[in-house]
Amino acid sequence: ALSPGILFTMLVFGPACGFILGSFCTKIYVDAVFIDTSNLDITPDDPRWIGAWWAGFLLCGALLFFSSLLMFGFPQSLPLHSDPAVESEQAMLPETDNEPTEEEKGSQQGVDGTKALFDLIPKVTKHLLSNPVFTCIVLAACMEIAVVAGFAAFLGKYLEQQFNLTTSSANQLLGMTAIPCACLGIFLGGLLVKKLSLSALGAIRMAMLVNLVSTACYVSFLFLGCDTGPVAGVTVPYGNTSAPGAALDPYSPCNKNCECQTDSFTPVCGADGVTYLSACFAGCNSTGQWGRTTNLTGCACLTGPPENATVVPGKCPSPGCQEAFLTFLCVMCVCSMIGAMAQTPSVIILIRTVSPELKSYALGVLFLLLRLLGTYP
Repeated sequence: ALSPGILFTMLVFGPACGFILGSFCTKIYVDAVFIDTSNLDITPDDPRWIGAWWAGFLLCGALLFFSSLLMFGFPQSLPLHSDPAVESEQAMLPETDNEPTEEEKGSQQGVDGTKALFDLIPKVTKHLLSNPVFTCIVLAACMEIAVVAGFAAFLGKYLEQQFNLTTSSANQLLGMTAIPCACLGIFLGGLLVKKLSLSALGAIRMAMLVNLVSTACYVSFLFLGCDTGPVAGVTVPYGNTSAPGAALDPYSPCNKNCECQTDSFTPVCGADGVTYLSACFAGCNSTGQWGRTTNLTGCACLTGPPENATVVPGKCPSPGCQEAFLTFLCVMCVCSMIGAMAQTPSVIILIRTVSPELKSYALGVLFLLLRLLGTYP
């Protein structure tokens, strides 16, 4: 019962390492190889920062290449296991000129075996897919992996936008919290199946129960998050955050001569506590320059005295957002752990529904369909 859990843990451990590697790569500037990063006036906390997204691909590609070199250590063909008694009897027989050599026998067996294998694969696949229990388990796993793949792909960006996290921080949190909890859930699922000696029906009931609980936990995400703060021209009008019925337009007389563009979102937080779509929309003068410790000044769209008309890069923090983020993180870890507890029972059910000689091939079909019907879409 634990061997499928180990298999799934390996599949989860890989993305965990990927998220952690991504968090380190995004702390490096995208053009760090070609420019002197000490002259940059932005930091990884700046929303305009673009990390070295390409570094992880190069590193993983190099690791895959060097690890594949070990494959050349295998012989061209592995020796067949034979009975020593039969070999001794064949050695006592007289040799004839017409008898094929061992090399010719092996070559002929290889050709016949390959042809028989290709003839057998469609029949075995059809036999597996005609099993209703096997087919239902595979389709359920595909639907689950589709949800998990989409959730994992966009969760980092969601954490950035919803809780004002940097890209590196979001990836690091995902790799060090949610995914290890999923590994723990896989092991707990295997332990429960083994300790309780669950039958196939018991494993099905366990998988259904933990999936229902996990779904209820994920629904709770709809009620967890930070309130959207005031955004000038989007949620509140310029100059007055409480004027009822005022027109919401990102363009205002205070920035009409700035020729601001809406094709990019580089938010800034004004000293008045209002977020602006960019420094241009805040009416900041063009002579100001971003620095590591300085702010843009002379922003005409801000309310208050002129000496306080400054903005800093990033959205304005929402009150109570840190507490909401900690709650979200705890619920996410619980959801990941409970949902992963269904992985091992599902594989146990799948293996028990096929004949013993088809177990390995059934797992291969499972993971192939997981990629084709789950991850790729």
